[in-house]
Amino acid sequence: MTSANTLRVIIDQMVAPVPGGIGRYTEELTRELIRTAPAGWSVEGVVSASPETAYAEIAEKLPGLSGLFKSALARRELSLSWQAGLTRLPGKGMVHATSLLAPMYRHNRLYEPGHQIAVTIHDAVPWTHPETLTRHGVSWHRAMAKRAQKYADAVVVPSHAVADQLADFIDFGDRVRVIGGAVSSQLTLPADPAGRASELDLPDEYVLSVGTLEPRKGVESLIQAMADPALDHIPLLIVGPGGWGDVDVSQVAADAGLAEGRVRTLGYLSDTDLALALDRATVFVLPSMSEGFGLPVLEAMHFGTPVVHSDSPALVETAGGAGISVPLADLSGYPERLAHAIASVIGDTSKSSRLSVLGKDRARAFSWRDSAEKVWQLHADL
Repeated sequence: MTSANTLRVIIDQMVAPVPGGIGRYTEELTRELIRTAPAGWSVEGVVSASPETAYAEIAEKLPGLSGLFKSALARRELSLSWQAGLTRLPGKGMVHATSLLAPMYRHNRLYEPGHQIAVTIHDAVPWTHPETLTRHGVSWHRAMAKRAQKYADAVVVPSHAVADQLADFIDFGDRVRVIGGAVSSQLTLPADPAGRASELDLPDEYVLSVGTLEPRKGVESLIQAMADPALDHIPLLIVGPGGWGDVDVSQVAADAGLAEGRVRTLGYLSDTDLALALDRATVFVLPSMSEGFGLPVLEAMHFGTPVVHSDSPALVETAGGAGISVPLADLSGYPERLAHAIASVIGDTSKSSRLSVLGKDRARAFSWRDSAEKVWQLHADL
């Protein structure tokens, strides 16, 4: 039975087929919510019906979780039922959702003290770039945001940029709170870095990026940038899938006039392999047209890797001047500007060293402990 002094966290993204960035966010935040819980308080997880192995994995990743509410509904059915407002959690109390997947319905904190619901919206993509999502995905996010507008007591966003973007599409009034993320505690180097680098066939020098070929990620522009003569000696490695829709990386590279092998996709990497790729990169580039926070920027900075990023508002906010910002205006000239920024780092050891120091300092400004404490304060304020 859930006690009155329990924060129930919707951690369902951790058991999703592809947990992705929100899955990582959920795990890291919940772990710190457990560690920073005020005296007399506990944290309970809430998930959809899942295999026993998934429940055991949650228990291993989140030691100290006071309990795990296991819905009788599978993920898809739970999502649809919460969208329709049909299923509630038993009892009343504090609910914190790490996404829009949340049981939102009419309640009144004035007459039901402590009964509150906070949800998280990670970006404004369903409104600004709906073409990059499935039709169902766009519809679900917009519908749940409408429910949040009616019933959520607080809406957490990762950056002021997302808060500003959302304000153009939906009015949450004064309920929006900005609480960012941080570098994962699991992002550590392997025991034998040199040996693993050899197994992954990491070059001595390379440009690194993460993302898919979907238009808003800007990866195609980065590939085109690599055709600049100033960069013809260095390869580009991309963490992510080799294609998106009908387009694949090798074809984009060939169309840009790049020799076979100049651009290579690494697919999905484990935390230790990603840490290694970031640590050994000559420069990290995030060319995205739109982001909610830009965690990869902080991850690269954490390892002292110089960062080049677009001037997408969230990336500028997250980088805090510790990287090189490349204007997105006039997209036809974007690849050329990216190439110039990358070359300016590769060709200047002093500049590279300065960015490395600035980046490490910037990454240290963010911590999951700080994020968790802000979440606890948010619920205390409610």
